[in-house]
Amino acid sequence: MCGFTGFIQPGLGEERGRDILSAMAVAIEHRGPDDMGIWFDPDTGAGFGHRRLAIVDLSAQGHQPMLSATGRYVLSYNGEVYNFQQIRKELEEDGLAPIWKGHSDTEVLLAAIEAWGVQETLLQMTGMFAFSLWDREKRVLTLARDRIGEKPLYFGWQGDAFLFGSELKAFKSHPAFKGEIDRNVLTLFLRYNYIPAPFSIYKDVQKLEPGTFLQFSLNGEKGTIPAPHAYWSVRSAAEEGRSTPFTGTDAEAIESLDTLLRQTISNKMISDVPLGAFLSGGIDSSMVVALMQAEQTASVRTFSIGFHESTYNEAVHASAVANHLQTEHTELYVTPEQTLAVIPKLPHIYDEPFADSSQIPTFLLSQMTREHVTVALSGDGGDELFGGYNRYFLGRSLWNRLKWMPKWSRHVAASSLCLLSPQTLDRLFASVAPMLPQKAQFRMVGDRLHKLAGILPVGSPEEMYNRLISQWLHPETMVPGTCEPSTIMTDRSLWADLSDFTELMMFLDQVGYLPGDILTKVDRASMAVSLETRVPFLDHQLIEFAWRLPLTMKVRDGQGKWLLRQVLYKYVPKEMIERPKMGFGVPIDSWLRGPLREWAEELLDESRLQRDGYFNTDLIRKRWDEHLSGIRNWQYHLWTVLMFQAWLER
Repeated sequence: MCGFTGFIQPGLGEERGRDILSAMAVAIEHRGPDDMGIWFDPDTGAGFGHRRLAIVDLSAQGHQPMLSATGRYVLSYNGEVYNFQQIRKELEEDGLAPIWKGHSDTEVLLAAIEAWGVQETLLQMTGMFAFSLWDREKRVLTLARDRIGEKPLYFGWQGDAFLFGSELKAFKSHPAFKGEIDRNVLTLFLRYNYIPAPFSIYKDVQKLEPGTFLQFSLNGEKGTIPAPHAYWSVRSAAEEGRSTPFTGTDAEAIESLDTLLRQTISNKMISDVPLGAFLSGGIDSSMVVALMQAEQTASVRTFSIGFHESTYNEAVHASAVANHLQTEHTELYVTPEQTLAVIPKLPHIYDEPFADSSQIPTFLLSQMTREHVTVALSGDGGDELFGGYNRYFLGRSLWNRLKWMPKWSRHVAASSLCLLSPQTLDRLFASVAPMLPQKAQFRMVGDRLHKLAGILPVGSPEEMYNRLISQWLHPETMVPGTCEPSTIMTDRSLWADLSDFTELMMFLDQVGYLPGDILTKVDRASMAVSLETRVPFLDHQLIEFAWRLPLTMKVRDGQGKWLLRQVLYKYVPKEMIERPKMGFGVPIDSWLRGPLREWAEELLDESRLQRDGYFNTDLIRKRWDEHLSGIRNWQYHLWTVLMFQAWLER
């Protein structure tokens, strides 16, 4: 796990080029505190800067940027190739291997590219990665990103310099960087809480989309960027999976998934440094830890954080699972002061506006974990692959009820639900909760009913999904004079051919929410403290297997992740796992009325908003006043604006 950066800028002198590369690499030191490397070719103006977090082959033989055995290629790489040992063996058996200098996956990756070429090597790789490769013979730069988007990669022209790298911090250290905010892209941020690929918050800077590689020739026209090539896609995996579905029994599916999970988790435990796992006590992280423990005799090191507010605390469940699996468990109960202290760091950690509030506990968990290990496995991806989100099993049921209702009656019902504030609805339900079963299901009922009110008037299941994933439903009214760009979530020509609405939602989450929100959140939070995270559920073979499974093996009897649960029950008692899904959040709503009020008021000051000139000031102030009064809970809408304002200030 590392970070890299670089540029192509012909005519730049060697001393100047190396100085700039050094500054760019220093800007991302947190991604690789163990070593720094610079490579620059004054004849072409091509240069790489690298920061290394040593995980496999801790010796100097893993130093980057690394030259291939023939000297033709230069590679700067971030990530892990989990099957590099198999690739190395295959190269040796075919007589294509060089004389090895070390045992790093970087060296194997370079050898494979020399033997097979870029595209074939990408197809053979299993892992999480982003890399930049310079072909000194053809004077061609290749940028590539892993299949699902675990590792970041930005690129773009800034003046006469073509910049690329793991984080935008590095770009800001280049003299040509302009940093002009793209107001149209700001509307995407307001809708999704994150900025989806291929966009970035800056004009003329893009994110390379997952599963693609881009090849840029020095002989090409300045200012132009060739279209990326796709070597793998969720769309192909989904369509091929549905055309060749799994036809075995439930028992055979359970056994197949168990075997596949054990293989992928075993591969992701290869490390020359201490390794552990995040454990929330939920299905996904418990599955990862259970199979890690099954693969070794020593106790797995597990980590969780807890909150003294019971509504947000999962640590007690994590502790129970840890005790059952006999892991070496470490937990930290964080105070409100510790949690609030993270907020000023967020703009620097995330580089561009990012507003998933679970970024706060994710950073705290990463920070605590890094004190003990250098690598941590996580359970991310299980919800998207195996149907864990409520919308997957409630969405179909809700639409089947809504589609028969006249639209006028749905508008009336929506208006009626909003007559009472969320807080009033919460108090009403709290008063009758002792007389009702499953009290946990009434948590935050007021917010849920208000969200339901926003969904009732929709005219199609696709429109319902769009509303479910949107914060601000009409972001163009929030940023005057803009046009919201089309994304894979809105461009139906990019969608997989799936007839089932639930499967379509899962597809869109895998290409949108998962890489744009979840993986971005975890990568930046963990790398900010130099912690490598690995995500076993996102092995492409597991994704392809999941798409072959019938929906009934994922969503059954009104419950998600059915098949995953059956495998987990082999290792952890059912009663230890079965409980309502909590999520990983913090009480932003009450904080904005309490300890964060002064901070928020300063960022949302009317004169400040008008001076900055990005937002509809009246609309923001109205929602801020309603939130403070308790009439409505606008925590997520306001948090999105606040994260932009805090980022803009920094």
